[in-house]
Amino acid sequence: MLKFPIIAGKRGKARRPGASVLHPEADGFWDRPLLLNLAADLLLLFGIVALIYAAVTTLVRLPFFPLKQVVVVTALNQVTPAQIEYAARRSLAGNFFTVNLDEIRSAFEKLPWVRKASVRRRWPDGVELAIEEQVAAARWRNSESEAQLVNTHGEVFSASLAGNLAALPWFGGPEGSAPQMLERYREFAALLAPLGRTAKTVTLSPRLAWQLRLDDGLILELGRDQPRHPIEERLQRFAGTYQAVRTRVKTAIAAIDMRYPNGFAIRPGRVEANPDFHNAMSTSKGNT
Repeated sequence: MLKFPIIAGKRGKARRPGASVLHPEADGFWDRPLLLNLAADLLLLFGIVALIYAAVTTLVRLPFFPLKQVVVVTALNQVTPAQIEYAARRSLAGNFFTVNLDEIRSAFEKLPWVRKASVRRRWPDGVELAIEEQVAAARWRNSESEAQLVNTHGEVFSASLAGNLAALPWFGGPEGSAPQMLERYREFAALLAPLGRTAKTVTLSPRLAWQLRLDDGLILELGRDQPRHPIEERLQRFAGTYQAVRTRVKTAIAAIDMRYPNGFAIRPGRVEANPDFHNAMSTSKGNT
């Protein structure tokens, strides 16, 4: 007799003859053809883009587009060809496509007489350079007695003081006052023009008192600007009485103090027509 072991466990319901077996619905990623096709297309697109990027990067890094020239498109009066060559050799790196234009612009703007520089590529092997040079309007002496220059925008910059700049006026004042001093200088020049005089030194004290030294050596103490008695009014008063004063006063006049509301004071003395800057500044100390 054959015996079969009995397997313990829950007894399931007996399946009726002819009943079909039910399978759960397939909802996994690998069972969705549309998603598989989309993923394959994205991977293919990414691969194509990566290959194109690699090919372009390799192409532009090859020595096929070397830079051979720097073309200066503006006329230069102060910047020399040697300075242009020096800055170009230090800043030009790479080829036509990889050269860093910002680094080139920064290198040229560090040259002494360059105010602004603009750079762009010039096909097929060059760089086009446009330079705005500094235009000096005055000489400047800072608090450390360092000689600098003031451009026509009222900006202080450092450059060599060439011989042709000796005719420029001297400015001396607190840090950051150069724009205001340049604006005032232009106003003073217009008021002094009828007398045939110019201001050779313009000084603004820490207390904001103005002093001028004219081209004939005469010192004008103008004092601080006030709403009721502005500087322009005092200088106009000087211009209106200067010739009469020169005629009536027989002695040499070293300085005229215009700080009084309705008059002025004269200080006789020897006049220095062409003083250096330190001598011109010494009389301004303590002015109010």
